[in-house]
Amino acid sequence: QVLLVESGGGWVQPGGSLRLSCESSETIFTFHTMAWYRQAPGNQRELVASITTGGTTNYADSVKGRFTMFSISDKNALYLQMNGLKPEDTALYYCNAQKWGEYYWGQGTQVIVSS
Repeated sequence: QVLLVESGGGWVQPGGSLRLSCESSETIFTFHTMAWYRQAPGNQRELVASITTGGTTNYADSVKGRFTMFSISDKNALYLQMNGLKPEDTALYYCNAQKWGEYYWGQGTQVIVSS
């Protein structure tokens, strides 16, 4: 059973930064794709950023230029560096991993952007 644990969420003022972490119980390079999703109250879960085994990254238009996703293999971790945060970035952020048609999710970490 794959276990994903997110951390790093919290409250930040507009324009601030946060770094989210996702620690995996398995070597991250066993996954075909890893991603960050978010879900705001009343909204559907949406893709924020994804990365494939080959290193191809994809970002939602709303976060391009502000968010950067990266991994550190020896820590089995995926990160999301979020700069220039806006109130509309407020959401519960989830780590996702996919392999062989199976999807795995963390429990989520809350991000609140407010003055």
